[in-house]
Amino acid sequence: MNSITARRRHPLARVAVLALALGLLGGGYALAAPNGSTADAAIASGKADDVAQGKSLFVAHCASCHGMNAEGTKKAPTLIGVGAAAVNFQVSSGRMPAADAGPQAPRKPRAEWATDQAVDQLAAYVQSLGGGPTVPSAEQVDPAKGDPAKGGELFRANCIQCHNFVGAGGALTYGKYAPPLNPATPTQIYEAMATGPQAMPVFNDSTITPEQKRDMIAYITHVRSQVDPGGSGLGRIGPVTEGLVAWVVGLSLLILASIWITAKKRRAA
Repeated sequence: MNSITARRRHPLARVAVLALALGLLGGGYALAAPNGSTADAAIASGKADDVAQGKSLFVAHCASCHGMNAEGTKKAPTLIGVGAAAVNFQVSSGRMPAADAGPQAPRKPRAEWATDQAVDQLAAYVQSLGGGPTVPSAEQVDPAKGDPAKGGELFRANCIQCHNFVGAGGALTYGKYAPPLNPATPTQIYEAMATGPQAMPVFNDSTITPEQKRDMIAYITHVRSQVDPGGSGLGRIGPVTEGLVAWVVGLSLLILASIWITAKKRRAA
């Protein structure tokens, strides 16, 4: 009995008990969650082909500006860490590959090689380089599941300074501009908020939650689907354009009325 007690009091006894407890805990966790590891392996295996194809597309169409390993060059920034959402936004909207070096890449028809499958593969490759925002799901960008009223409040608080009240866009500094939102798909609107392309700031999930992003998408799609009740919307730029047209048209009518009255008096005389 005394020998057993002495062993329990041995300095290494505590270390042995701690090691045994950690071993049992780790083994129990591995046995309790085998499906997660299997699922991760299956996902990685399923995306391997997309990543390989995406790398081939990158080398053929993007490496000349962004570098062979997407490390960036003097022509273009690094793509490591930008995420699949940034790639999908830029390539699906035709902004990339860029036609020329300017202050901002304009929206244009996408390249012939940039099919939906090719864009997904290219996005998968860039995502594998360093993570980043992923492409949102269909549910995340479904306008029918958003609240246009709440989205309007968020849009007016965060976006009208550049994009106008109805998303018509506007000029910025140094030749840059906020593009109109009418051509943008719900997915592209979400991706723009998540990645901050061009001069746009990044609105991550801690700043604007995914639910709030969907509300804003609901507002934008609702506004651009409305018919102008007064006739011409004048680009929906706002009161400046409307005031200018009212001033020019009103002043022109006053001048014509003055000429008509003067001419009538001359004929009467």
